[in-house]
Amino acid sequence: MDRNPLRRQLQIMRKSFFDQGYLDEQFVQLEELQDEANPNFVEEVVTLYYRDSARLILSIEQALERKPFDFNKLDAHMHQFKGSSSSIGAKKVKAESTQFREYCKSRNREGCTRCFQQLKKEYATLRKKLEAYFQLARQAGPMETACRPK
Repeated sequence: MDRNPLRRQLQIMRKSFFDQGYLDEQFVQLEELQDEANPNFVEEVVTLYYRDSARLILSIEQALERKPFDFNKLDAHMHQFKGSSSSIGAKKVKAESTQFREYCKSRNREGCTRCFQQLKKEYATLRKKLEAYFQLARQAGPMETACRPK
């Protein structure tokens, strides 16, 4: 099978993630850690992120339903979620996390709730995009080297 068309499609898809603001430089740094000894490193890190962050999202959802509203606990959960999201370069998710934390600081319950819905949307969208990307990457075969987006 000719890998060139798949490689090209993969490059276009990857570039679109940066162009559309879904990923940032941290993702490139993860790619730079990938080598022949661990060819699926980035996919494994992203998979761990989604597995572990599901627990944090559940904790945030539960905290949003509690009365009285505990802004400090919400902020602590979101701080952890933001750090995890930053570690894989999830730019839009990180931005929503930052906004959520601002709503926590200003004690804006409605803002927190609205922002969390948007955060979950960005989180799910990125997950879907990355799953398609990694599936295509497996079909295309091992990457030669990581390169920074233009």
